[in-house]
Amino acid sequence: MTAAIIDKKVVVVTGASTGIGLACVETLIAAGFFVFGSVRRAEDATRLHEKFGDDFTALLFDVVDDTAIDAAAQNVAARLQGHMLAGLVNNAGVAFPGPLLHLPIEDFRRQIAINLTGQLKVIQAFAPLLGASDEKRTGAPGRIINMSSVAGRFAKPFMGAYNASKFGLEGLSDALRRELIVYGVDVVIIEPGMIATPIWDKLDTVDMSPFDGTIYAAAVRRVQEWAVKHGREAPPAAQVAEVVRHALVTDRPPARIAVVKNWLTDYALPPLLPTRLSDWLVARWLGFDKLRVARLTKTKP
Repeated sequence: MTAAIIDKKVVVVTGASTGIGLACVETLIAAGFFVFGSVRRAEDATRLHEKFGDDFTALLFDVVDDTAIDAAAQNVAARLQGHMLAGLVNNAGVAFPGPLLHLPIEDFRRQIAINLTGQLKVIQAFAPLLGASDEKRTGAPGRIINMSSVAGRFAKPFMGAYNASKFGLEGLSDALRRELIVYGVDVVIIEPGMIATPIWDKLDTVDMSPFDGTIYAAAVRRVQEWAVKHGREAPPAAQVAEVVRHALVTDRPPARIAVVKNWLTDYALPPLLPTRLSDWLVARWLGFDKLRVARLTKTKP
């Protein structure tokens, strides 16, 4: 075992190049962890090595590349030399926005492949190093931290593909946590709301023109503008990273931990409202009620 790892708890963080993943790397290293962080580009690996030095090693893989994931797990296993991995932070993910009726089906497939199927593949590859196998390792079983979202509790229009992936991750995580009880490996779900990361700059430049010829055109652009504005005003990624650190070190972490600006309105209340009332409120906000009347009467809204 290398000197950089021998006296430290070791964690793998996926999607480590920017945003929440990068904040997790910073927070965990500051807390005394050694971090393996997955990135997709060699230049990101170089940048992070220069930033974090001997407390960090980059793993070059995409969560849809099974061969690269297996190779990364073998790399980590060799560095651990029979010791236990303390945690796996499943953070990598993307979002493909747009109305489901008009969203390219390939975008939907990639959304599920990256945000759900890819998460399970990463878990399967690294689970033996966390203690979920009959292989004997030194140390206590590690934990799996799955980065979900409030979008896994309450679905918003034009984010249907992302909602589907996060609702799926919630169910996968619950089933996995119950299955891994036999190994003593815990699974914790982190559910951030809007968090200030570079994703909002990316969303601001997403081309929504493919939906211009649909009935949803104006509403799509309204949601895009609203999300970018409020996303940039959201809590910092460091707040999520601190919750991740807590979930890794506390004796009995909750199964779900929300990271939201307003716990009542952003997290607790929306799932409690009657579904039809939620539908009506969303429709009013998007102007769908007027659109529907206009369509039925064939008049302009």
